Amino acid sequence: MTDGFTLSSLFGSSSGSSMLIFAILVVIYFGITFGLAWYGYKKTKDASDFMIAGRKTHPLVMAISYGATFISTSAIIGFGGVAATYGMSLLWLAFLNILVGIIIAFLVFGPKMRKMGKQLHASTFPEFIGKRFKSRGLQSWVGLFIAVLMPLYAASVLIGSGRFLETTLGIPYDTALIIFTIIVAVYVIVGGLISVLYTDAFQGAIMFIGMAFLLIFTYVKLGGIVEAHTALTNLAPMVPDSFQAIGHQGWTMMPAFGSELWWTIVSSLILGVGIGIIAQPQLAVRFMTVKDNKTLRRAVFAGGPFIFMMAGVAYIVGSLSNVYFFNESGQIALDIAGGNIDSIIPAYINSAMPEIFVMIFMLSLLSAAMSTAASQIHTMGTSVGYDLIRNGIFKGRSPHTITFTRIGMVITVIISVILAFELPGSIIARATAVFMGICTSALLPMYAGGLFWKKMTKKGAYASFFTGLSVSIFWYVFVHASEAVPFKICQMLFGQPTLLTGMWVFVDPIVIATPLSIIAAIVVSLMTQPPEEKFVENLFSDNEDEEITAAEAA
Repeated sequence: MTDGFTLSSLFGSSSGSSMLIFAILVVIYFGITFGLAWYGYKKTKDASDFMIAGRKTHPLVMAISYGATFISTSAIIGFGGVAATYGMSLLWLAFLNILVGIIIAFLVFGPKMRKMGKQLHASTFPEFIGKRFKSRGLQSWVGLFIAVLMPLYAASVLIGSGRFLETTLGIPYDTALIIFTIIVAVYVIVGGLISVLYTDAFQGAIMFIGMAFLLIFTYVKLGGIVEAHTALTNLAPMVPDSFQAIGHQGWTMMPAFGSELWWTIVSSLILGVGIGIIAQPQLAVRFMTVKDNKTLRRAVFAGGPFIFMMAGVAYIVGSLSNVYFFNESGQIALDIAGGNIDSIIPAYINSAMPEIFVMIFMLSLLSAAMSTAASQIHTMGTSVGYDLIRNGIFKGRSPHTITFTRIGMVITVIISVILAFELPGSIIARATAVFMGICTSALLPMYAGGLFWKKMTKKGAYASFFTGLSVSIFWYVFVHASEAVPFKICQMLFGQPTLLTGMWVFVDPIVIATPLSIIAAIVVSLMTQPPEEKFVENLFSDNEDEEITAAEAA
């Protein structure tokens, strides 16, 4: 993913008139964005509209917003660079994103989440968890989990966005960061989720157009689909010796089974991000914004192609950039980028594509950054203002839902900005993978158990949550080399960079923590008193109009 998100090379050869045209396009872009945000604000009449868009979102809007929220600039630039370095094995990640993040999420998890969320009158992911297990404390813990961890993820997105505006518009980084944050925060804080959904849909459309152009131009440039992929296969002897030593077998082949690179690609990227998408709070809440299951089924037909055009195209083009650079200079993409993975896609766009496309692509990146940041701000704000302050501290007795939520948004935006000034630029890649991995281990077993297992108990949910969270943190700090080595905590305490050695240091925490979290959920639930039968039967009945009263959910 991106290291400081340095994209200055994209306009390095552009004329002043081109920069002026791009600036005008940016102004028009922001004008449309604020227009849609204002429209969302005018449609927001009550707390339900502000929190979950009134449960009446159009399937196309919901699907594109879902995809745009998931795909950030780091996915396009960062993972595109990873694909250029390690090859098309990352297409398994795109496959998993579509299978798990769209098909299973929309057709299996989504209908249950929508129905139960409506029955329980839940407006946030933590509130859904809390009401499902009849535990205000669990709601607060999940809200705190999001409030503490998501600002790190949000800060990394803000860093990328600030660098983006700095290098494309020529304004100082500090100023760019503040401007970007204010623009996104204003329409989220004022308009709530309706504004987020409509601006996401617009930004998603820009992203789709940009990636479609990128794919078409690449294949035209390389002589066609078959010719491009054949040429990439024939480049296998060009794989650097250092990469061959860790399992790299060519850009159209999987790494050698069990090798260091295989574990990195499969456990950290394919599993960590591919499965992690379904446990993202900012995405799960989208299922509660639609009115019926038919809407979710229809959304699959938009969400699937959208995710492929975002993630799949980035991985394909990233890999094929090696063919282009080899044809032009006799070097592979990583050599052209001076060894910096994060510079590969910018270098390819600037070198291979016409200037007008550079402008379209830059707007696509701006859209990806804004859509992700907007959803993060909304999710963090609702977790702090609604789940922690209103329902935690005030125990749900205050009527000022929107006010507390907006306060929560302001607090978390300030924290995220402070972190963005303090964190290094290279945090973007790890922050995304770490956040998704911890969400999978700590939230997914509890979330899935609540949706599909009648015998899942409150204590089982607690056990699952804390097992997944604690094991993940332990593994990141003391075993997984990518984090444990730079953290240096293990080195200070035990005199060695990691507690384990060999292949274990490349195994992502999700592989260890998630199974343990599932086991904890099952064992503790079976050993503790089952939930109230009437409450559970109402939740799992086919009649979605069977609402759960406040007293039943208490």
